[in-house]
Amino acid sequence: MRTAIVAALVALSLPVVALADDGRTPSPPGAKVFIIEPKDGATVSSPVSVKFGIEGMEIAPAGTDKPNTGHHHLIIDSEITDFGSAIPKDENHIHYGKGQTEASVELKPGKHTLQLVLGDKNHIPHDPPVKSDVITITVK
Repeated sequence: MRTAIVAALVALSLPVVALADDGRTPSPPGAKVFIIEPKDGATVSSPVSVKFGIEGMEIAPAGTDKPNTGHHHLIIDSEITDFGSAIPKDENHIHYGKGQTEASVELKPGKHTLQLVLGDKNHIPHDPPVKSDVITITVK
């Protein structure tokens, strides 16, 4: 199917857009997300104010079918291992499908890990995944 699409685009003299082999939404080279606040190693109070950053792409609400866009998912004390499926939605995987760029999160006292993962219109990570480094914070 992919070969047929590329052949059709070439025949029409249209630019060829790279398609992910598994049907995932492609991300542009160099795209990244990051946690602006809190900083890695910070000691904070709950609720924790988390500010999200992005470069090389734009934020758009879930369901938006526009190239180089996505929305944030905050991963708390967990990790994403299946990048071909929708990100779960629970207390460890918080969706910001309205296009939010910051949040206030209630966390129990102790150490916690935080990571951002950008999802496409269907909450599926892009290919390659656009994800932040994992940071560790302590809630007092």
